[in-house]
Amino acid sequence: MNHPEPWPLRHLVLRTPGLQLRPDDDAGLLELADEAHRGVHPPETMPFGFPWTDAPSEELGRNTLQHHWKLRAEFMPESWVLNFLVRLDGRVIGTQGLVAKDFAVTRQVHTGSWIGRRYQGQGYGTEMRAAALAFAFDHLEAEQARSDAFTDNPASQRVSRKLGYVADGTQRRQRRGQAADITRLLLTRERFDAHRPRWKPEVEGFEQCRHMLVGGGTG
Repeated sequence: MNHPEPWPLRHLVLRTPGLQLRPDDDAGLLELADEAHRGVHPPETMPFGFPWTDAPSEELGRNTLQHHWKLRAEFMPESWVLNFLVRLDGRVIGTQGLVAKDFAVTRQVHTGSWIGRRYQGQGYGTEMRAAALAFAFDHLEAEQARSDAFTDNPASQRVSRKLGYVADGTQRRQRRGQAADITRLLLTRERFDAHRPRWKPEVEGFEQCRHMLVGGGTG
């Protein structure tokens, strides 16, 4: 029986010189939850606006899966969160997200990511965000990308600077019951072109899921 593909995103893949990025799947989410249990940041710090890593051990894995399931279930062209599972040598080491609302009009995405602590400081954070940005600018035809980071999260801000983001103001948020400042960051297509790595990700499966990301047609 010939029928439309029910979930075209499962065929999307980005390949970099060292990593593979694919939209989340249930088997991969189990690996992601395991990596979260191994540690994402020192316990005395909190790089996330929502302190999800503070959850008790017996809840952390379940929360991780349910969060991704919820975002997947709510995915629509007008409002979507595309969470790529990042694999190194076939093993999930973290996740790289692209978020958009009314993308067909705004042509803007927001990036967010994390990788297991044991893989940090080796350039993978820059490589996976560069892959997602290249996909956004080159394939989705985005015009802007945004990110943010707490002012006491220099690692995230270093990645942003490498890829051409510029500061775009600050904002105060509540974090673990205390006020904390974040830096808003903005990246244009032109600045990314001036800072992008020499490689471009190999992209497969985009045409099948184009309509889910940019609207138009049924795919």
